[in-house]
Amino acid sequence: MASTCATAPPQHGSNVHVSAADSGGWVVTVEQDGQTLATEHLTDWHRVERRVAVLSLSSGAHLPRVAAAVLLIAFVTSAPLAAQEAPVALLPEPRIITKAVDLVTGFKPEEGSGPKDGFYVHTGQMITGAGWISLGPGYRRHMLNELAVVDLTTAVSWRGYKTAQARVELPSLADDHVVLGSQVRWSDLTQVTYFGAGPDSIEAQRSDYRLQTTDTVFYATVRSNRVVSLSGGAGWLARPGISSSTGPFDRDLPDTLDLFAAEPGAQLSRQPRLFHGDLAIAADTRDEPRHPSRGGLYRAAWSGFRDRENGAFTFQRYEVEGAHFVPLWTGRSVLALHGWGVFSTTAAGRDIPFYLLPSLGGHNTLRGYTDYRFHDRHLLGVNVESRWTLFAHLDAAAFIDAGNVAAHAGDLDLARTSYGTGVRLHTGASTIARVDVAKSAEGWHFMFRLNDPLRLSRIGRRTAAVPFVP
Repeated sequence: MASTCATAPPQHGSNVHVSAADSGGWVVTVEQDGQTLATEHLTDWHRVERRVAVLSLSSGAHLPRVAAAVLLIAFVTSAPLAAQEAPVALLPEPRIITKAVDLVTGFKPEEGSGPKDGFYVHTGQMITGAGWISLGPGYRRHMLNELAVVDLTTAVSWRGYKTAQARVELPSLADDHVVLGSQVRWSDLTQVTYFGAGPDSIEAQRSDYRLQTTDTVFYATVRSNRVVSLSGGAGWLARPGISSSTGPFDRDLPDTLDLFAAEPGAQLSRQPRLFHGDLAIAADTRDEPRHPSRGGLYRAAWSGFRDRENGAFTFQRYEVEGAHFVPLWTGRSVLALHGWGVFSTTAAGRDIPFYLLPSLGGHNTLRGYTDYRFHDRHLLGVNVESRWTLFAHLDAAAFIDAGNVAAHAGDLDLARTSYGTGVRLHTGASTIARVDVAKSAEGWHFMFRLNDPLRLSRIGRRTAAVPFVP
């Protein structure tokens, strides 16, 4: 049990109560007029805080005005608290699956415990296209009586992508409501795929290029509670290096700089230095961010890039995104819904470099298409996935994806579609691995990944999205 069990219960409305459970953990109870409406047993204190925050806000607590629009959607569609039990699997689980999950969870810290100081194995967190695995060493040290943390990592991926980063963060200011930090990140992405801009780009014109970047950022996050957060940052992107692809398992594709020489930025001998900033608001009611079965995540974001050379590549980007998870049939099934829109604007005579264009396609968006299959100024994507508890730690899934890109927002549609099926191996709180097979107009695609397809990694990103990752 987490060491926070002795902490006083979070503030909540008079109709929401938290009590210790005889079997361990806590019981969250909702009452009205002296009658119990629902109860829920939880073993993770952070989930208790999150659940109480959602219930208290939905029962009338005062909200910051800036959060009102996002929370309206989140609370209207969030799954209500109800008496729950662990989902009953459709079939008895084979021992080999149970042992595999036990082996993986044996390497993880206890539930609710924080990251430990010292050296650790860093899994890389590489962008799409880096290969199925990336590893490297990391070192973490808490300082100033746990007020600050210093984190250093480096990693190399299957295809020779390399990253190194240094981060200094104050994660728990103002009674755990404010996060301040700074990060420097260097990346060498050896084989980034590009098909050209527009919804009618040709699959046979697949190319790739090498992208090297160094980004320095300062960021902050303000949390009014465990649900709502407002984040922002500003940074300096040194001149990106664009060259021919290289590295292990190079696919020997045509060079992007030759095949798409007319694309903005392709023929520049030196890319411009870019100042960038971003703001985002999010409301998160998911029960388990890494393997959600109920609740939702909604976000709206703005980001801007200013070309410090001559202003030619100055532009702004707006995003709206939502994911919602609805438990069905006493938790045996989950319906996952996801929508994402990205919209870019530039002044007359300005453009967006090809490596910063929004992109769509691959294992998190249109799963029947290649990663980075479509690029343009605007994109729209929708995903619907049905998951069934086949075994205690293995879900079967069927999904449909739709979306497209366009040069003008008014031309966006859902003309590009794919469908497929897959399985998800999980601990109940985190996805361990997944396998998907998807079909589109461009054929079949097989995917093996170590994360949930709707994980929304954009939420935790601090540095600039270079290249734009779908």
